[in-house]
Amino acid sequence: MTEFDNNQVENVNVSMEDALNSFKEVSVGDVVKGEVLAVEDKQAIVGIEGAGVEGVVPVKELSTLPVEDINELVKIGDVLDLVVISTIGKDKENGSYLLSKRRLDAKKVWADIEKDFEDGKILEAPVTNIVKGGLVVDVGVRGFVPASMVEDHFVDDFEEYKGKTLTLKIIEIEPSENRLILSHKAVVEAEKEDKKAELLASIKEGDQLEGNVARLTNFGAFVDLGGIDGLVHVSEISHGHVGKPSDVLAVGDTVNVAVLSIDPTTERISLSIKDTLPGPWDNIEEKAQVGATLEGTVKRLTSFGAFVEVFPGVEGLVHISQISHKHIATPHEVLHEGDTVQVKVLEVNPTDHRIALSIKALEEKPEAEKAEKPEESYELPEESTGFTMGDILGDAMKDAESEE
Repeated sequence: MTEFDNNQVENVNVSMEDALNSFKEVSVGDVVKGEVLAVEDKQAIVGIEGAGVEGVVPVKELSTLPVEDINELVKIGDVLDLVVISTIGKDKENGSYLLSKRRLDAKKVWADIEKDFEDGKILEAPVTNIVKGGLVVDVGVRGFVPASMVEDHFVDDFEEYKGKTLTLKIIEIEPSENRLILSHKAVVEAEKEDKKAELLASIKEGDQLEGNVARLTNFGAFVDLGGIDGLVHVSEISHGHVGKPSDVLAVGDTVNVAVLSIDPTTERISLSIKDTLPGPWDNIEEKAQVGATLEGTVKRLTSFGAFVEVFPGVEGLVHISQISHKHIATPHEVLHEGDTVQVKVLEVNPTDHRIALSIKALEEKPEAEKAEKPEESYELPEESTGFTMGDILGDAMKDAESEE
């Protein structure tokens, strides 16, 4: 062999030795790159770059989610980041390795989730399963939402949540145990607090808002204004008398309310429904025209007359002199609270919210009274007395108000 041939052989030997030395040793836990050489039904065969050996990636180790067709995940020529799980065969150098993409992906996901947890970030994840005690969600790894942390109210059936995407706050995390506890309730409560603060800062007395009846009590109705509840006291529900809120309202009703007062310290808001409704005295001259006959209910009796409600929230006074053609000492002789009576409108004063009514004007005078001479009657014509009916009833109304 010539000198040239010997040198050539030596160079070849050196090249082969360098090539063999260039192959890195593969150990369990190593992160490697693998080129997909073949795709089978339940696994992919990869060549581990820089190692000169092959490895196997089972389909369940390709993705955190179940898949029916492995070809949806990989194809020949793909280069994957993988982690070595274990060796296959006794001779590690000539054997193969069991590899996983899923576990490496999960490791990266856990690192991201830990950072999200530290930053207080809100996550979004689909519900993949309903299990006893709560919901299973996918955030790249399996997460669990306990039943008590799904909503800020009781939920009887969780089936409607399957496939639904929820906003979630991380409550507990332990990557070494694959433990991830999340809460949707915490997100809902935080959002409500934000809305509450925004609402308290934006509304003012006199504003009219729309809300939904959230709760009913004996003393009023709580109305949800979109983040905070306000109270409509039973006296503020209607211009007419309301015995109990449930008589006129139901949970879920949409109502218009006026803001009466706000206390940012206690977060209490007082509301009124009746202030958004037409007042009972609006257009009263059209509803109760002078000379008209109305039906009403005796609400109160006093020494000088009877107050009769002719419309919800509208009471008129039947002066004692207008109750009967017969002389009576007190209204109690012929009337009782709750009586239904027919009355004639004598005078209307919308400014002062006063109406003068008469019962006897709708009744026929007794024969004896008809025979009386005008000058002998105790009821003199207005032009003879110098006082109008309004003057008389005005004084009576003032007396009534002072008694109250």
